[in-house]
Amino acid sequence: MHLKAGQPAPVFSLPDADMKTVDLASFAGKRCVVLFFYPKDGNPACTQEATDFSDLEEVFDRENCVLLGVSRDDCLTHAEFRDREGIGISLLSDPEAAVCKLYGVWQPKEVDGHKKFCVARSTFIIDKVGLIRHALYHVNYKGHAQEVLRLVKELNV
Repeated sequence: MHLKAGQPAPVFSLPDADMKTVDLASFAGKRCVVLFFYPKDGNPACTQEATDFSDLEEVFDRENCVLLGVSRDDCLTHAEFRDREGIGISLLSDPEAAVCKLYGVWQPKEVDGHKKFCVARSTFIIDKVGLIRHALYHVNYKGHAQEVLRLVKELNV
């Protein structure tokens, strides 16, 4: 199940690295949201993606857009990752993959001839009304934050 542009973004509440609850609905009517799902804290590609988004946080903020990263790592792992890498954006913990499933990013992958489920690197741009404007599945982390920023700027023209 893949979400598509024009659909309402599934609402959720998840804890961040400081164990504070972040509620997607709290941004409705106020800010757009870039919600990016990544497989694992500390993985080189995931680290690059998260730090790229974090480095652009001020620019996204000027576009009235908040950045939220989601993986299955727990809050403590997120806090260690954030502090070690100097990441300023919110990293949300979804250990049961409940939100990953809502967004269709919990997908089967074949590893060594065995099927296992994992998070497919994906990003959703959600407008102030709560509608998905872009649903980007299986993204390449290289240059991804810049590309997402370009799409956000197009929304706010």
